[in-house]
Amino acid sequence: MADSDKKRQLVVIGGGPGGYAAAFLAADLGIKVTLIDARINPGGVCLYVGCIPSKALLHLAKVINEAAEAKNWGITFPKPKINIDKVRAWKESVVSTMTGGLGQLSKRRNIEYIHGKAFFENATTLTVTHNNGKTETVTFEHAIIATGSEPVMIPSLALDSPRVLDSTTALDLENIPKSMLIVGGGYIGLEIGTVYAALGTNISVVEMTSGLLPGADRDLVAVLRKRVESTFDSVMLNTMVKGIKEQKNGIKVIFDGADVEKKERVYEKILVSVGRRPISGGFGMENTKVEIDKKGFIKVDAQRRTREPTIYAVGDVAGEPMLAHKASHEGRLSAEAIAGHKVAYGPHAIPAVVFTDPEIAWCGLTESEAKQQERPVEIAKFPWSASGRATAMGLREGLTKLVIDPRTQRILGVGIAGSGAGEMIAEGVLAVEMASLVSDVELSIHPHPTLSETIMEAASVYFGTSTHIYRPKRK
Repeated sequence: MADSDKKRQLVVIGGGPGGYAAAFLAADLGIKVTLIDARINPGGVCLYVGCIPSKALLHLAKVINEAAEAKNWGITFPKPKINIDKVRAWKESVVSTMTGGLGQLSKRRNIEYIHGKAFFENATTLTVTHNNGKTETVTFEHAIIATGSEPVMIPSLALDSPRVLDSTTALDLENIPKSMLIVGGGYIGLEIGTVYAALGTNISVVEMTSGLLPGADRDLVAVLRKRVESTFDSVMLNTMVKGIKEQKNGIKVIFDGADVEKKERVYEKILVSVGRRPISGGFGMENTKVEIDKKGFIKVDAQRRTREPTIYAVGDVAGEPMLAHKASHEGRLSAEAIAGHKVAYGPHAIPAVVFTDPEIAWCGLTESEAKQQERPVEIAKFPWSASGRATAMGLREGLTKLVIDPRTQRILGVGIAGSGAGEMIAEGVLAVEMASLVSDVELSIHPHPTLSETIMEAASVYFGTSTHIYRPKRK
């Protein structure tokens, strides 16, 4: 029987964090896997044009910003000279190293990797179009859809111009513009804005709601906003972009907002960053029983199985939050389900991290969500101004926050604003998932002097016994 005629045990469509995690674990569990993706190696949006390249550039931004702040401590560095070609090459080398490594891991697991795109003819048959134009029919026992998401473009801002960027083209770093407007105050726009601001671009942000990072904890956002307002040229809230027009010297933007002082401004470039949408159309879902909701997400059950028993869906295409680590968790879970294991998706705390400067991170229940749910909670906050390590690092504006069930004293949520918040939040995830009490965290000895101590100290704040700040004891 020719390879094109054989029935595959598992076909994974999409090589991003959800897809390759599913494929790798399935192979480890003894399943014969075929992975289909158009790129040369696994990695998906995250590794090629998302998480990894953006974090590489954010690291450079952090180096530049720390060098600039060193003058406050008696050390002055010359103004940095930026070789944008070398910066771009370094970013791309990080991407190629990571994706190349995944390619090797795929080969070592004997995964069949097809460079191409898949289309469902029915619940067990795909037409695969290879990158070279060749097509073949592939039949399968099970399939996992991991097609990810793509940037949303507002029709009125969809100007066919290299001056109008999305989150993908912004990471190309063709040049360093003198000015840039970021449309949307979400995490992607703020992260990219942090990079360009460090490289020397005057950044402005326009957000239609009353605050940056809508949906995030307001105490954490307050720490970030203070820094953003000092490093960005302007932050315009409760404001919309009414229209844009390309001119010789840039893009003219017309604003609509009660508090906007100047209704028209010209920017060298614009980044439209208003969210992402699932890629759930265009590959034959209508030929199966797979159901898609109004937002474009594929409906799945607790094992990530669709309404079609042979087909699973994971990652951005299977619902929010649209995060790489959530996709990987779902991918591994679906592989276990196909292998016959008794598993179900039910995390209590999916961490979210905004890799700005400072970082903010949270998991579990936020104070805002508790208010919306009319759920009684108690809050314990430890300001980093009382942390010896934070003070020594010039990071006194940070904050660590616990959301607590007043009846059981169980930790329901954790929020951190400050340097390294993305690393520290893992302890919060563990606390929420393990149903830890505030006393569990308080009695867990943390190393000194560290920023992680602030989690322990926040627990002590709850009891009014924090060593480094005074709060009345609980009655």
